[in-house]
Amino acid sequence: MAATDTTKKIAGGLVATALVLGVAGCGGSDSDRHPSGSRKGAAAPEAPGSVLRLIGDGSTSYTGPQPNLVKAERLRPGEKPPQFVVFSWDGAGEDSQRLFSHFREVGKKYNARMTYFLSGLYMLPEEKRSLYTAPQHGSGRSDIGFGDLQGIKDTAEQLRGAWLEGNEIGTHFNGHFCGPDGGVGTWSVEEWRSEINQAKAFVKNWKTNSGLKQEKALPFDYDKELIGARTPCLEGQKNFMLAAKNMGFRYDSSGIGKQKWPKKTDGLWDVPLQLVPMPGRAFDTLSMDYNYMVNQSGTTSQGDPSQHAYWGDQMRDGLLQAFERAYRGNRAPLIIGNHFESWNGGTYMRAVEETIKTVCTQKEVRCVPFRELVDWLDAQDPKVLEWLRTLDVGQAPKEGWATFLTKGPAVPLPAPPAPAEVTQAEESDEE
Repeated sequence: MAATDTTKKIAGGLVATALVLGVAGCGGSDSDRHPSGSRKGAAAPEAPGSVLRLIGDGSTSYTGPQPNLVKAERLRPGEKPPQFVVFSWDGAGEDSQRLFSHFREVGKKYNARMTYFLSGLYMLPEEKRSLYTAPQHGSGRSDIGFGDLQGIKDTAEQLRGAWLEGNEIGTHFNGHFCGPDGGVGTWSVEEWRSEINQAKAFVKNWKTNSGLKQEKALPFDYDKELIGARTPCLEGQKNFMLAAKNMGFRYDSSGIGKQKWPKKTDGLWDVPLQLVPMPGRAFDTLSMDYNYMVNQSGTTSQGDPSQHAYWGDQMRDGLLQAFERAYRGNRAPLIIGNHFESWNGGTYMRAVEETIKTVCTQKEVRCVPFRELVDWLDAQDPKVLEWLRTLDVGQAPKEGWATFLTKGPAVPLPAPPAPAEVTQAEESDEE
């Protein structure tokens, strides 16, 4: 996001699994983020009603209940579950590419509301970098740089509009440190608490830190809005979740899983990115633009231009195949992660937009942010969710949905395994 010489490329974290994933997690930017002197993005609608209560220095505010949400309802006996699809964005911020404002418009056009995982440092100007002290790093260090005034103004504008449209503002934390040398995967629970508190503070005090005191407040209380996250490079999930469960969080999307119904871990909904098809290849990859890129052009985001169209089609078709096997199978929520980046000529942005256009307009499909998904999960009968988790990837109930969800699975649920067996199974799933 930063328009500074200190912006660095983010390294993706290596993940070993039984299927070839390439590199899991996030990639860095090949362009400076938030350069100044750019056109305005999509204008933010006004806050609903006349409620306005500024919080703290006026960076955030209470404007009433969030508009444009769909209330969660419990499934009726025998009712087929909707097909949820969550499109999410890591390190969301508005820069010269204007992809934040663009995908807001895409969402409105195709009835898709999304989750934007904001990086806190995108709201902190370079000259105030010393306010950030990352765990295991010195003051003012960041692997993604910091903000500038124009970028902060533009991002605040997009955050306002996105929330009022029913989207969710989560967090991607701050300095995006990966790997064994002080990366987030090495952080303790207490270090994670520090990182979380700092990520909140940069959003709650962006006006004071930037001096942009005449700008409009964000229309939400971030302490209440922030209920979910994705960790940098998908590292450090375990200790993050242990810290987060007592800090207002309700879910995490940093894991790697199959297209099955999610469950709770340590009191939080564990809603991972998923293994999805890589058309034309003999392996699955992770449901994220960065992972498709690494499997196509390796460590460069500027691969062979003659392959750009094919690579974008390959990602789009893989996501559509993943959608179809859930939609016509077990109806597990499809989780897709992205970055506001123009890697390989912007082909992955085209792939995501075409996927949104295709899936979010179909019957019984709900393209929603994570908040709305976990609201729905919390509203369900736990026994029904347990039954849904017995369905494998792409598996529809043989006896039909009405029978399955009225009487339960065709065979009794297995007895819970002994603790040692549970540990072995969990370890096996992660290999």
